[in-house]
Amino acid sequence: MIAYVTVGADDIAKAKRFYCAFLPALGYGLSEGPEGLSFALPVPEGETPISPDFYVKPTFDGRPASAGNGSMVAFEAQTQQQVSDLHAAALASGRRDEGLPGFRAAYGPRFYVGYLRDPQGNKIALFSANPAEPGRDD
Repeated sequence: MIAYVTVGADDIAKAKRFYCAFLPALGYGLSEGPEGLSFALPVPEGETPISPDFYVKPTFDGRPASAGNGSMVAFEAQTQQQVSDLHAAALASGRRDEGLPGFRAAYGPRFYVGYLRDPQGNKIALFSANPAEPGRDD
């Protein structure tokens, strides 16, 4: 099980604007400190976390942060409309579109996804695979 995912950022304020445009709507809480941003889903007392935490941090070695070629972090939304709304909110924060929300022929018929780049260039996906919603072929 993945415990956490970390991406580097040179400008924490820009990263915060981007990630706060959609992660709180997905239930993530934010903690901030000199070490960067920590996003986590709430965990009821006595239970084990089931989803990884997500961290946005300055680099440890002090060199510029860089995006991984072929790396991507995907966040699950509850509905297709939420994917579209959050994708639009993230774009409004000044970020770059990498693929408008919709179905892709290469993926399953219920996989609705939109892609973005964060301020550092990391690729981010917002998706829904809700079986209660219409699929690509419906």
